[in-house]
Amino acid sequence: MGFARKEYEFLSEIGLSSRNLGCYVDGTWKANGPVVTSVNPANNQAIAEVVEGSIEDYEEGMRACSEAAKIWMQVPAPKRGEIVRQIGDALRTKLQELGRLVSLEMGKILPEGIGEVQEIIDMCDFSVGLSRQLNGSVIPSERPNHAMLEMWNPLGIVGVITAFNFPCAVLGWNACIALVCGNCVVWKGAPTTPLITIAMTRLVAGVLEKNNLPPAIFTSFCGGADIGQAVAKDTRIPLVSFTGSSKVGLKVQQIVNQRFGKCLLELSGNNAIIVMDDANIQLAVRSVMFAAVGTAGQRCTTCRRLLLHESIYQRVLDQLLDVYKQVKIGDPLEKGTLLGPLHTSESRKNFEKGIEIIKSQGGKIITGGSLIESEGNFVQPTIVEISPNADVVKEELFAPVLYVMKFQTLQEAIEINNSVPQGLSSSIFTRQPGVIFKWIGPQGSDCGIVNVNIPTNGAEIGGAFGGEKATGGGREAGSDSWKQYMRRSTCTINYGNELPLAQGINFG
Repeated sequence: MGFARKEYEFLSEIGLSSRNLGCYVDGTWKANGPVVTSVNPANNQAIAEVVEGSIEDYEEGMRACSEAAKIWMQVPAPKRGEIVRQIGDALRTKLQELGRLVSLEMGKILPEGIGEVQEIIDMCDFSVGLSRQLNGSVIPSERPNHAMLEMWNPLGIVGVITAFNFPCAVLGWNACIALVCGNCVVWKGAPTTPLITIAMTRLVAGVLEKNNLPPAIFTSFCGGADIGQAVAKDTRIPLVSFTGSSKVGLKVQQIVNQRFGKCLLELSGNNAIIVMDDANIQLAVRSVMFAAVGTAGQRCTTCRRLLLHESIYQRVLDQLLDVYKQVKIGDPLEKGTLLGPLHTSESRKNFEKGIEIIKSQGGKIITGGSLIESEGNFVQPTIVEISPNADVVKEELFAPVLYVMKFQTLQEAIEINNSVPQGLSSSIFTRQPGVIFKWIGPQGSDCGIVNVNIPTNGAEIGGAFGGEKATGGGREAGSDSWKQYMRRSTCTINYGNELPLAQGINFG
């Protein structure tokens, strides 16, 4: 077991051991499900064992969580914000260790791993301020001696199902806001990143314990599809936040809708960068490199399609090929590495299958396109010339594969951008105000994230994150995303002695 290796000594500092119980239920670590092994994708060696949860563990956890919800929702929102502030401070003390764990278990490079944990800290800071601004409107009434206002109240319990590519940041987007809004959180982490789920939970649990709060305010499970399905079906969970593929997200939505629950979906992306003929090409090339190669192409906001104006096509492509040659591939924990491994050996096989499909549909491999022989799940960063109409371009291949294509006019580029089922992120590189405002306007990009002169990835937490169409329509993190985590009531109060009716109705 790799846990005994010297470079893994830091894991004990965040509460992990060679064998870990994977469920935090009402203040107790327990698990009665199968034993799984967490694997380092850089060498496919075992890190540690985790005992997953069973449905019995889930039911016990939900009973405790339901009781805790009655208490937590009555705590004043600014006091709830204080607890989230303390969670942020606890994260700061373990930022390096948790970031290193993200890099080790998921496979993203160390700066990205640390950045992911920092994103949760930022969400904590954002949510502390939000806890004093959960405001409702006061609305003028047409009736004399009447007042009308909005009240925002907690939903009760929020279920959060996260994916491997951001194994803790997406939990932060949801949990920080859900907690200040007065909800308990039930978290099912990704099956292949159980150590991150456990380490994060230990940190949150420590803050709750220090403040003598019910531990079931935060409940977590390591487990497979059975736990996820239980969350989706559970009528005690009014809101389910799911991050994953469009295919699985649709199934989750159907299950939740059958019980009239609410879904917050963050699903597949198929993101394009458009480079106009007046663009700052050096800036565009740097941005494309980060957007296409970062996280080994495993972000939902990864740039998968590069649309180049025909007059600068070869110039941009040549510069891009030059920077691709400089990409250091290797151990994500080593300084200077830019491209780590794919997360699993199955991902590596999917890359290989994807390249064969690309070739069969007329794609021309410009660079890359092959597996890298090693113990880990490494592949070459790949650039492909292909028609925007090829079927494979409409799908999300979760790997560092970039499709390059030409266009002649802005309108053509916008149509290509909008031609895929997904609608998460998009960006255009130009210096023309007229082009910029068309791009962000009603006849521009149909995505939830519409950027100018920056990559498709690397979103800030202050804005609402999410997309349209097959990306699911959910919004997390900043702006007014908090409203999805609360129940709105419109309240009309008659403080007089008469009973005037709306719309001037006289009912005797």
